[in-house]
Amino acid sequence: MTPSGQTRRSFLRKAASAGAAGAALALGPLLGGCDLRSPDAWPGSNPEPASPAEPAALPIARGNEPISPGLRPERDAVLRVAAVARPVSPLTLAAFARQYRSYGCRTELTTFATMSQALAALGGGRQRFDVLLGATVGVLPELTGRGLLQPLSHGYITNIGYVWRQLRNPFYDRGWRYTVPYTVYTTGLAWRKDLLDADPYTSGAGWAFPWQARFRGKVAILDDYREALGLGLLAGGVTDLNTTDPRLIDLAGQALIELADLVRLRASNRVGADLASGAVALHQARSGDAVAAARQLRAGVPAEVIGYWFPPSGRGPVGTDTAVIPRAAASPVLAHLFLNYLLDPANALANARRTGYQPPLIPLGPGSLLVAGALPPSLVSAAVIPTFFDAGLKELALPGPVAQLWRLAWAAVPRRG
Repeated sequence: MTPSGQTRRSFLRKAASAGAAGAALALGPLLGGCDLRSPDAWPGSNPEPASPAEPAALPIARGNEPISPGLRPERDAVLRVAAVARPVSPLTLAAFARQYRSYGCRTELTTFATMSQALAALGGGRQRFDVLLGATVGVLPELTGRGLLQPLSHGYITNIGYVWRQLRNPFYDRGWRYTVPYTVYTTGLAWRKDLLDADPYTSGAGWAFPWQARFRGKVAILDDYREALGLGLLAGGVTDLNTTDPRLIDLAGQALIELADLVRLRASNRVGADLASGAVALHQARSGDAVAAARQLRAGVPAEVIGYWFPPSGRGPVGTDTAVIPRAAASPVLAHLFLNYLLDPANALANARRTGYQPPLIPLGPGSLLVAGALPPSLVSAAVIPTFFDAGLKELALPGPVAQLWRLAWAAVPRRG
């Protein structure tokens, strides 16, 4: 049952009937009658994105070969790091610079709220970066297809052996040609137990929990069209987070429009700050966001006031953020060494303790994170284990026209910034 008392089937039917006619009119010209299953519909792209069932190796174009092994770090260089939505600690950057201070290394951090902003900066040539943190699986084909990344020279990245088995040769980048994993996360619901008189674990509403009028002014979702519309799909019982069906895409948008009407919806990627300050009491969140929120609470407020819900079965969104090197990197040797630095368990643990995000390294399981203080005992539900990554729902790359349908559906959702 949804919180408003409807069955999920009726919830789906209501959203679909409200939006199907509008979707047919709005999406028809864009689709131009193409067959969503036809390879001819997606010129220049693969209509079947890489998946665990069908892994793929990202292509390496002639003239874009890996750098030679054994090169010395660049001297008097500024390692320019871009991070998307998810953080890297400035202290981590400072520690890396100290390690290579004999070469005159300095670091500089630029953050982007969304991947779209980072793509615009990379693709437009307005800014040059040596490392990009936060590239998700779904955006990798676009990054490589547009020639924005350089392939890795593996000899510099000796710490790859610490990485989870699933991510040493991942389905989305066979042979880890371009990526190393940076963080892993689940996406669920985070809430302030002291500000919300309800508990997602006991409500029985599942993903439809936010659809309650009594939460008006208290609810926020991620400002990310894939994550947000994914919540709309899940609330209606649809688990295909990569659907190409215009009716289902529109259904997800209509579900979020209904949510906006109920609760005066807010969209934000500042989850930790929003929850810690009490600006919202319920937030769609990645697991690392919930841990970060507990760290940002004002003095005297215990971490236990932050809760995180993810289906105990593990059948929810799970993902990995990758670290990649842009093709235009001015300091590619230092960039490789920084990726290797992030995969060292001691460095990764220090970064996780500051940011809340979990690195997918074998020595840093939930028990180790708890002992080291990187994971509060009250937020053990935010821990990610390899079996969750295997069984979870993964956002994959979408063919261009389908991605546009998703963006259009998201653009129609009223929300506060």
